Amino acid sequence: MKRKSVSYAKWGYIFLIPFFAVYCVFSLYPLIQTFYYSFMDYQLNKGAIGGGWTRKVVEVVPEWCGFGNYSEIFKSGSDFFQTIWNTISMWLIGFIPQILVSLLLAVWFTDLNLKLKAQGFFKTVIYLPNVIMASAIAFLFYNLCSKGGALYDIFGFDVLAENAWSARTVVGFINFILWYGNTTILLMAAIMGVDPSLYESAQIDGATSTDIFWKITMPLIRPILSFVLITSLIGGLQMYDVPSLLTNDLGNPIVEGKPTLKTIVMIIQTNKDGNIGKASALSVLIFIFTLIIGLAMMLTSEDNDKKKKKKARG
Repeated sequence: MKRKSVSYAKWGYIFLIPFFAVYCVFSLYPLIQTFYYSFMDYQLNKGAIGGGWTRKVVEVVPEWCGFGNYSEIFKSGSDFFQTIWNTISMWLIGFIPQILVSLLLAVWFTDLNLKLKAQGFFKTVIYLPNVIMASAIAFLFYNLCSKGGALYDIFGFDVLAENAWSARTVVGFINFILWYGNTTILLMAAIMGVDPSLYESAQIDGATSTDIFWKITMPLIRPILSFVLITSLIGGLQMYDVPSLLTNDLGNPIVEGKPTLKTIVMIIQTNKDGNIGKASALSVLIFIFTLIIGLAMMLTSEDNDKKKKKKARG
């Protein structure tokens, strides 16, 4: 008598149902709605009395305007291109030292020859800023940089209000402090996943530590490096909390009439209670930029892998 084989494949799909249900309700539907409103002239006026929002909402019926919101964003005199430059510059200021320091720490912590003591303590200290709210660190640096603060006394001027690059450096440094611990953990996991026999063989052949790092470690952890770059860039394009809290949503300092710390998401937040169509169009643009960057990184990685395989065969 044959026993009926039990198929467990269906249970995998059943357990995935809650994830897809939550994703469709809280992610997919809002995304589709954002694309829809980006082509609509949709104004929402909540009105304000005594500095607070009233309960009365004056809503204009959305009207189709095609690419009107997009043309308004790209028109001459718009802050859009300035905010892109602000966002990317602040991201680069924080990301470059972040990846360098994280890579150095990851190599140190995974090198058994160094025999570092109290590694658990140092790893905890490094990761600790990642669990602290960005608002807390932003307020800390706001007090340090404002008049009467320690940095104000050292430099003799308000680094957040009087110089664009000093203010961007502060934002970049805060982002570095917040995220280098998380990047270190990811890179450590990648390095620990490399087969130890490769290092042993290289050492037997007389390879130096520098040769081992550049010819074994870096090529093998490249997928994680690409992941860190893409996720960091996506987070950078969505930068909001730190510059917003440091400048009270104004994006100061103002240079030649342009806010030097205002980001794309800060414009979205400014318009979300008024010009919903414009805010939706900006959100769609961030989505498209993120998609293009992600696809470009993925295709570049695949092309490099194919070239290496052809070289190895040839």
